[in-house]
Parts: sequence; C-alpha cells; structure tokens
Amino acid sequence: MKKNGSVLFRISGLIICVLTCIAIFAMCAPTDLTESENTEFNYLALGDSYTIGESVASNKTWPNLLVDALSEKEMTINSTTIIAKTGWRTDQMLAAAEDEIADKKFEKVSLLIGVNNEFQGQDPSDFEPEFIECLTYAIAHCKNGAAGVFVVSIPDYGFTPYGESNQAAISARIDQYNEICERNADNYQVPFYNITPISRNGLDQADLVASDGLHPSGKQYGLWVDQFQDQVFEQFNP
Repeated sequence: MKKNGSVLFRISGLIICVLTCIAIFAMCAPTDLTESENTEFNYLALGDSYTIGESVASNKTWPNLLVDALSEKEMTINSTTIIAKTGWRTDQMLAAAEDEIADKKFEKVSLLIGVNNEFQGQDPSDFEPEFIECLTYAIAHCKNGAAGVFVVSIPDYGFTPYGESNQAAISARIDQYNEICERNADNYQVPFYNITPISRNGLDQADLVASDGLHPSGKQYGLWVDQFQDQVFEQFNP
C-alpha cells in the first residue's frame, strides 16, 4: 500500500507540473489577434470618385463600409484617410497624396484608380507606367509593404444610364485597364479584388446606380464590400 501511494503521489505531482506549464504557456503565447499588433490600424484609401463616393452619403462609400465591416470583426480602426476626388487621373491623385500625407505610413492601403485616364482617352500603354507608380506609392506608404495593400478593380460605367449608348466600347476599354491593374497587382504580390462584374448589373438593377446616373449607389458599394471584406480581414490577420 505504501508503494502504491508513493507512485500515485509522484504521478499527481507530475500532472500538476504539466498543467502548470500549460497554463504558463497559454498566458505567454501570442494570440492570433493581439490588440497591439493586429487589431488596430490606420487606413489609407487612394482613388477618385469611386473612392470618395460621388453622389452618395459618406457613410455609404465603400471605404467607410469596409471600416464598419472590419469593426464588426473586432478590428479597431484608429483613423481613415481618404485621398480621392471626382475627376482625378493617376497623376492628380499622386500629386495630392504627396502633398497631403508626405512621409506618413499606414497599416492598410487600398488603391482604385484609372477610370478618368480611360474617360479622357489615354492609351492603355501610357496608363500602365502611371498605375505602377501609384501602386508602388501605395506599397511605400504601407508599414506592412505589399502585404498591407490591396487593389480594387475599376467598375464599368458602360452599364449606367450615362454610358449605356456607348456600352460596348466603354466595357472593352475598362477590360483593358483592369487587365493592367490586375497583372501589375499580381506582379507586386498585391491582392486584386474584381468588383467589375457587380457594376455590370447596373442597367438591370437601377438601385445599383446613384441618382446622378453614372456612379455606383451605396447599395452597390455594399455589395463590393460584401465580396472582399473577409479577404481583407484575413490579409491583415493571417
């Protein structure tokens, strides 16, 4: 009996030791979403009218809808900076960004640019180096480099009342521009979120187009965010 009791005592001590080690490890090990490293960030959205949300309320623009969606996933957005204006080409956006944010860096940066280059008739071959300049700027101003940047495709305004009469030509040009955006995003290992198919429902679903007959509505922007919010979250929290 004494021998068995001694064995049981040693086994009990071993179990207590193991459980204590597990508890200490659990307290010291980092979690997937530590507040200091993964759940707080400053966000920079670079773009044009599609990013500023022409003709929709500010809380219905896709960058703000994305921030709301990420907040629901318990990510803390300290600040959102939007450098975008209706009518901006790539060069105008870059000039404004360089003036407004200087050397400041952000944890997350998005880029949606090019429709005004297309609208003003720029050749796609001339657009490409300008888009690359915008993309490398976004990467340079992200604390996480390319890992914290994503590109959103250019929506197709041919599927709006404004562009309907010239839809085929507009769509063909938008496809060329988006091919450039996607290919270069891939080259720089930056995610590319293709929302263009959603925009091509604009003539069949009138509520996807804003009251100006040209830009996406808040509802359409919400569909964009629904499509890529999980991927953005996973990108920031691998």
